[in-house]
Amino acid sequence: MSNMKATLIARMRIVYSTRSFAELVLWRVPTPVPGSAHEFKYRLAYVVDSVCVVRYDNEVGKGNHRHFGAIEQSYKFSTPEWLMVDFQKDIARWNDENSGS
Repeated sequence: MSNMKATLIARMRIVYSTRSFAELVLWRVPTPVPGSAHEFKYRLAYVVDSVCVVRYDNEVGKGNHRHFGAIEQSYKFSTPEWLMVDFQKDIARWNDENSGS
């Protein structure tokens, strides 16, 4: 089992405008990433004007967490589907809170 490699589940870029896009990458891993207790490794980023303003990931040692602007906080991962829902909610929140920028 330990010789198994990660399996790519999804890799996509969603273009929202000429100024913004989201990039999503999700793998199934044979053993949990240190700091996480599930079989997924993920990186979701929302970029506006070349700056990553929202990001969800489970970096080795840090576990599941999210970045919203300059704020970083832990994230309670349940399923890939809920990860996407939460990410989309944060994108909508970012756009709403920064619509005058």
